[in-house]
Amino acid sequence: MAALDARIAAHPDQFRVLTGERPTGRLHLGHYFGTILERVTLQGQGVETFLVLADYQVITDRDTAENVATNVHDAVLDYLAAGLDPTSTTIFTHSSVPALNQLLLPFLSLVTEAELHRNPTVKAELAASGRALSGLMLTYPVHQAADILFCKGNLVPVGKDNLPHVELTRTVARRFNDRYGDLFPEPEPLITAAPEVPGVDGRKMSKSYGNAIALGMTEDETAAVIRRATTDSERHITFDPEGRPGVAALLTTAALCAGTTPEIIAERIGSKGAAELKRVTTDAVNDRFTTHRRRRAELAQDRSTVTDVLQAGIERANTIADTTLDEVRSIMSMNYTR
Repeated sequence: MAALDARIAAHPDQFRVLTGERPTGRLHLGHYFGTILERVTLQGQGVETFLVLADYQVITDRDTAENVATNVHDAVLDYLAAGLDPTSTTIFTHSSVPALNQLLLPFLSLVTEAELHRNPTVKAELAASGRALSGLMLTYPVHQAADILFCKGNLVPVGKDNLPHVELTRTVARRFNDRYGDLFPEPEPLITAAPEVPGVDGRKMSKSYGNAIALGMTEDETAAVIRRATTDSERHITFDPEGRPGVAALLTTAALCAGTTPEIIAERIGSKGAAELKRVTTDAVNDRFTTHRRRRAELAQDRSTVTDVLQAGIERANTIADTTLDEVRSIMSMNYTR
């Protein structure tokens, strides 16, 4: 990883990043500390970044696309408020780039059903959904390969849990190149050191768990969510993730926002109890995101801000995707108009 970091720092122009998320709800602290800060850092280094809001993938495990438009709009506001610059970071939605999605067809011919069933994310998402496995869910990793390869991305920021996705993308690229001719890079994973942000109930912060602190919350909304957090009856505050998950979750959140450690926060609170812990955590979150929320509110005053960013990003993504699809057709001898 150190060698890759050094290469990025020395030659940021040699890298193109694809990253993104499903717009299934409001972005929260887990997104901010887990991915958004990393994107801002890469942007600052001069790395070209593509950020996909994977709206088609919302329906991998649900029957409706309700609220997707609102979630996309809110996500763009949070991206901009956090410091992502649309002149450096191309922000777009899946459903607006037909050529990207068409790459799924030739890519599917390069993988086996067994390889798809073995993908850890497919298995985890299937278990969490409690639903029958849909064709879209099964092919989710190949769709992600299309996301990365449509723009010939060669760097993908991931946590260790998502390494199999990058490996499958590398497999797709390698098999395509072997079968038809060199066209796609084999992207490298950039393993992020981002912390896992716990929700207020001690589990991983997740929109589906209802335990998240959204970036767009007001100070009062933040206080209300933290006030409802489950702690325990022991008055002396200690950092014990195994034995006291609720207390540990609040300490972790406060520490991340304050730029210190959970142990130091616990020591400061001492025997002042859960009420003081919740007050400290609330103040830490609200202090950390004062500027973000103010900037977000300013941006939200003009709805065209978001639509202009999306329109520019979608236009650029389409231009690149159309070119890539044309190259794919040509190298596969399927371009019949030339």
